[in-house]
Amino acid sequence: MKEQFTTTVRVSGKGEAKARAFADALNHVQATVMKASPHILLRIEPQDVQVIHAREAVRKEAFLFFFLRRERRTYSVELDVTVNVTAINLDQVDFVTQR
Repeated sequence: MKEQFTTTVRVSGKGEAKARAFADALNHVQATVMKASPHILLRIEPQDVQVIHAREAVRKEAFLFFFLRRERRTYSVELDVTVNVTAINLDQVDFVTQR
């Protein structure tokens, strides 16, 4: 009934800071694992994280094209996260029919 398996999911995230980009990507791990597995998930434990892409985009801004010039930075990351999943297999649960 209770199963353990290991899987790797690819997630991505964006943010105004490097830490925000990583946090955004890691927040998507649970939803990605839930989409891929038909089981009821009990626990998701990250085992390993590999960075596939880490990008920084710099954009120059100015008010009325001349005033208050500044650079805006946006970070994006794509990660492969290996997770150990503990789940309940509903196919192995015997349900009793009541009438």
